[in-house]
Amino acid sequence: MSSSGVVLGGTVRQGWWLVDEEAGPGRIVAGPFPDRAEADWAAGALVEHCPGEIRPVYGIRRPDGGLGRRPSPQDWAWLAHLGEQLDRLPEDWDAGFPDDDPLATFVVEVTAALAEAGLQLHDTTGAGREVGGACLSPEPGLGGIVVTWRQHDRMSVEQVHGSAADGPVQQVMNQALAEVLRLRGFVVTDFAGGSGHVVRPAA
Repeated sequence: MSSSGVVLGGTVRQGWWLVDEEAGPGRIVAGPFPDRAEADWAAGALVEHCPGEIRPVYGIRRPDGGLGRRPSPQDWAWLAHLGEQLDRLPEDWDAGFPDDDPLATFVVEVTAALAEAGLQLHDTTGAGREVGGACLSPEPGLGGIVVTWRQHDRMSVEQVHGSAADGPVQQVMNQALAEVLRLRGFVVTDFAGGSGHVVRPAA
């Protein structure tokens, strides 16, 4: 039993399970497994015996034998990481935004897309503010978010390698951000002569 498993009535009922959605919602065919990797391996071994689409799902086995889906430990870790990234936004970034403003939700989507690509947001006030990262500025008048890259202070402030390196590297990183977000399905257009980009939801 993994540390994420729970025992109910003497039986482990929470963990990674293999389900066959074609046989019915949450139809369990095997499990529980201690982690997703082991569940994936078991799914490959079951393919030739089960005609449906077998896939790993995290959750709690109900008394009726079905699966109640739950966030996995990996899901919780991801949400914590995403929260840390959002905390790097300027404190007043959403000032004046209604709770249900689509642009505020869009900021979360863009932050998640960048984090999933391994790109961090720039923390303007934190202990690591000299490290740099992606800068997001919601602009209601533009209907999107202005996204730019902030290099490490060694490049952008101290210019340890000179302006000849600073400018081209900045352009490359801005373009890299744009390409990542385009690949994720967002609409990306140049802003201020290419010094940044405006990112909008897909039409």
